[in-house]
Amino acid sequence: MTDMAAPSAPQTRRAPRPKLDPVTAAAVDLAREAALASSGTHAVGDHLGVIAEGDRVVTHLFECTHPGYRGWRWNVTLVRAARAKTPTVDEVALLPGEGALLAPAWVPWSERVSPDDLTPGLLLPTPAEDERLEPGFTGGDHAADQDPAEASQLRAVVAELGLGRERVLSPYGREQAAERWLAGDGGPDNPMTKQAPGRCVGCGYFVRLQGSLGTIFGVCANESSPSDAAVVAVDHGCGAHSDVPDETHAADRSAPIWDTISMSEGSLFD
Repeated sequence: MTDMAAPSAPQTRRAPRPKLDPVTAAAVDLAREAALASSGTHAVGDHLGVIAEGDRVVTHLFECTHPGYRGWRWNVTLVRAARAKTPTVDEVALLPGEGALLAPAWVPWSERVSPDDLTPGLLLPTPAEDERLEPGFTGGDHAADQDPAEASQLRAVVAELGLGRERVLSPYGREQAAERWLAGDGGPDNPMTKQAPGRCVGCGYFVRLQGSLGTIFGVCANESSPSDAAVVAVDHGCGAHSDVPDETHAADRSAPIWDTISMSEGSLFD
């Protein structure tokens, strides 16, 4: 019984590279004239080479010497018809080369706007499909705390009276807010917290938020704190903690300039 060899995997054949047509490759002057006709103020520099694009189709590369287009190249494509003795210009384009000076990547308007851009009188529309929000009838952060039957009745009453918010913060929106606040000035990882005598969770000026965010965050109500009226994490801290003792009450009083209390030795009737 003879052994059967396993069939070899089929080998993919690479497409043959097009041959460089000598007639179109030699037509450097024709390509330069085409580039000059399209360049305007974008001057045409040295010839950088030629690329075979297909049968009797080549692209000549010329340097662009304009200072604002550093690294760009004029691409002039020439083509020669079958049995023709001279090529013709097919296309002229100014394209960036390797390491060319390019404009920054496009950033959508919704991603360019920052909170500092929202000045009085300007409106920032909310996207219709904002993942940070969900319909208000879901109950938002308090939906899990309500009895289903009671929540259903509440939604019916709210809908009938036209009350309540149309959209509320979704779990994704709360998660994003928590990550942003923890990374901000009110979070636990900053020099002020490292040098603070205590944390906000044990401060009398700390007012917790409601809902699930209240397990991690609250609002500072100390007018002497740099975080006053701002959202702070329970692990945040500053030097205005309510448990910082006032050492001025324990300080010794200075000696009076005119003593009217102490008495010299002897009796008042001496």
